Amino acid sequence: MSNVFLFSNNDYSIKNFLAIFFNNYPKKHINISENYKISFQNPIEMCDMISAIIDNKEKFNISALINLDENFYLEVTSSNINNIIKYLYERYPY
Repeated sequence: MSNVFLFSNNDYSIKNFLAIFFNNYPKKHINISENYKISFQNPIEMCDMISAIIDNKEKFNISALINLDENFYLEVTSSNINNIIKYLYERYPY
């Protein structure tokens, strides 16, 4: 299982981002504070989310870490997003 960890200094940034990302899922149903973990069975599925986070970084002020292997975390930034996505498609070609 692969994970994306979201962090923000603003209590509502993650909640607002997820409500929009998940097609306006009602914000009241998302119980989130300053961090949130999302798990993916297929690591390729995280590509859309991390891309959206980077594309909307100024609007939501969210940081993200991905976890593919035990005890290894990688910060997702605008300078490494393309390499991360390329790596995910090479490592998990299914």
